[in-house]
Amino acid sequence: MNIIIVGCGKIGQKLAQQLNYEEDLNITVVDIRYNVVQDIINQYDIMGVVGSGTSIETLTEAGIETADILIAVTGSDELNLLTCLIAKKTGNCQTIARVRKPEYSKEINLIKKDLGLTLVINPEQTAAAEIARSLRLPSAIKIDSFAKGRVELLKLKIPENSVLDNLTVMDIAPKLNCDILLCGVERNESAFIPRGNFVLKSGDRISVIASPKNAAFFFKKTGIKTNRVKDTIIVGGGTTAVYLAKYLLQSGISVKIIERDTERCETLCRLLPKASIVNADGTENRVLLEEGIEYAESFVALTNIDEENVLLSLFAKSKSNAKLVTKINRIAYDEVISSLELDTIVYPKNITAEYIIKFVRAKKNSIGSNVETMHLILDGKAEALEFNIRENSPVSGIPLESLSLKENILIACINRNGNIITPRGKDIIKCGDTVIVVTTITGLKDISDILEQRKK
Repeated sequence: MNIIIVGCGKIGQKLAQQLNYEEDLNITVVDIRYNVVQDIINQYDIMGVVGSGTSIETLTEAGIETADILIAVTGSDELNLLTCLIAKKTGNCQTIARVRKPEYSKEINLIKKDLGLTLVINPEQTAAAEIARSLRLPSAIKIDSFAKGRVELLKLKIPENSVLDNLTVMDIAPKLNCDILLCGVERNESAFIPRGNFVLKSGDRISVIASPKNAAFFFKKTGIKTNRVKDTIIVGGGTTAVYLAKYLLQSGISVKIIERDTERCETLCRLLPKASIVNADGTENRVLLEEGIEYAESFVALTNIDEENVLLSLFAKSKSNAKLVTKINRIAYDEVISSLELDTIVYPKNITAEYIIKFVRAKKNSIGSNVETMHLILDGKAEALEFNIRENSPVSGIPLESLSLKENILIACINRNGNIITPRGKDIIKCGDTVIVVTTITGLKDISDILEQRKK
């Protein structure tokens, strides 16, 4: 499959990095900046063209005539849309455009139809949706869904004095009588797909896979808070805040937005008549205290400056028990920021890249792969993949304990016609099932890839 990425900003670079791990993908990046293109092609085994995505000459040099997918992620919505239009007229590829401006959101279906776009992604709206999900289950750091919502993969931190502290993975199900599977552990800067004898510690960030009902029961047995928040304070009244406020207000959650720009506050009042809009500098401790930070159930830092967001969340953490959500734009310092224990940290650029990678996987699915859904987990160190099981699959009809799995492969869940099975050694996979596999191996495209190859 041939893929062209137009725009080598943070999202473009993230896409190049992640897609470079995939087999059978030929990637070409396009950007007007020579140094940026050179850096990327030197770092990864891909092609690069210097020029504008709106130039037919540039796109032709990048291979538009044989491209399967063009992804336009420059900093300009208009350039992205124009690039996709020209690509559609010049080649015969599917096109993906990053479109950020809220004024385009109402006409997005019309734009998609008229320009022949396959996918339009809005980073701010996608980030807002993820934040809203995290406030639905405050104890979860991240929530991903599989099997059309029947299965959830939840990431959470083991608190002090938890019943999970010093418990082995194999003892969770029998001792807590919970039908869940623990599929990942992050400890300090290391990530593990744990075996049964792995001992959990307080402070570990664990990834659990289960149906929503079983996940709720697991949280109840472990004493972890599960009810959604009733109110939130948002600092920063940008586009993400507007999308988030709309999601939360629809769910019956009270919203207060603190924004320093008077003109922007007037706009927010028009856009969000049911929200409380405060015209003040939310980076001042006094303002946060006056607006009730000590009693808020959740706090979301959405300014355009990463350092401000981190400091705001640290202050909120020192003054309240609120669920914290911190938006970070720069990806380079993710390990440092994750060590600050700020509950949920949202990287809009990572979310956007992951969303596009899922689409590429789905496209590959139509030409040979049987990957249905994919999520990056364990801070991008592992993948959770949902496979369709077809006839004559080499994994079907055999007890799981008898399968010769590769190292760092875990069969985490079986979905059989909507019946969610937490797999044990005696369980078997059948044709028609979907199976969730967690692995640190990149590039799996068929369920047979999880098996050790027999020596001839």
